Amino acid sequence: MRPDGLPFARVALVLQGGGALGAYQAGVYQGLGEAGIRADWIAGVSIGALNAALVAGNPPERRVERLHEFWDTICRPAFFRPVAGAVEAAIDPLGVNARKAFNAFNAWRAMVEGQQGFFVPRGLQSWWLQNVPPGEASFYDTSPLKATLEKLVDFDRLNSGETRVSVMAVNAHTGNLEVFDNGGSQRRRLHPEHFMASAALPPGFPPVEVGGAYFWDGGLVSNTPLSLVLDGDRCDTLAFQVDLWSARGPLPTNVYDAQERAKDVQYSSRTRLITDQIAREQAERKLLRELLERVPTAKRRSDPVCQEAARRSTDHRFTVIHLIYQEKEWDGVSKDYEFGPLTMRNHWESGLEDVRRSLAHKHWLALPPEDRPFVTHDIHRAKGG
Repeated sequence: MRPDGLPFARVALVLQGGGALGAYQAGVYQGLGEAGIRADWIAGVSIGALNAALVAGNPPERRVERLHEFWDTICRPAFFRPVAGAVEAAIDPLGVNARKAFNAFNAWRAMVEGQQGFFVPRGLQSWWLQNVPPGEASFYDTSPLKATLEKLVDFDRLNSGETRVSVMAVNAHTGNLEVFDNGGSQRRRLHPEHFMASAALPPGFPPVEVGGAYFWDGGLVSNTPLSLVLDGDRCDTLAFQVDLWSARGPLPTNVYDAQERAKDVQYSSRTRLITDQIAREQAERKLLRELLERVPTAKRRSDPVCQEAARRSTDHRFTVIHLIYQEKEWDGVSKDYEFGPLTMRNHWESGLEDVRRSLAHKHWLALPPEDRPFVTHDIHRAKGG
């Protein structure tokens, strides 16, 4: 039995990419910590990779504190003072349109000024300079992020193996998705560059050099590493899949809403695809086990084909608890780069509320029945949730 009392061999935390929306994941992590649930394996993409580093690279008692420090830092403009708290407090009572305008202002500041400890603009020359080094082919310079990670993350601890960490990035030359992993068969030591590479979304951010190759944001190919966790070393697994984009949403009524919905669909679609695929695979494994039971015992033990079939039909059970950020009325097309402190706190609180409500369904944390080895739960789709 695990220290947290859960009947699973592994608990995984899967963190999708989504820029400024990533504060939602920090709230989810806080709620899991309150419940005494610790992940053995954290897999992330883009901002999810950065959150993974902050968690795995700190002792449990300091992780939420470090997440707060990181988000409080990067949600400040890079050069000038942030909007005063008194102004933030006066915005919401003015209504949705005022909040939308305020968020648009913060997004504009992010584009013009950058964000403290994260990225700064390269200047107008980035629009016309040709034949620059790959690491400078972007509108923004992300070198401040390296200093932030080195300050807030203990990479010796992260690489100790206490928590498995996997992040995904795309080779900018070959277009192939690569996994940077401190465990498993491809274990390597992870450095700030691995996490920065996973979060290097072009053309805003430059590719990051790792081992002589340049890498971009893993979300360009797959914005969720859920299949990595469920297809890895198979064992009974409880996965908290924390998504920042919801596949379901209202039909757009203008071009800005259309662009926002396109982002939602683009970055969220693979989560549902992966869970559907894993469900089918589990059903096929169950069918294969039933077929093997009809083969004589001696044949199963001696025949190589039967032995391979037995290996592939391993009986393990999976539960995926979806925690999906829900669109706010004041969200807009810039929601993934609107780093205002007020919005960050709203996202954090949403994640905390969603995980608390999810964990209140105690039966979701039970091992699935043998006849239904793969189950998913979503507080926003649960009846009465």
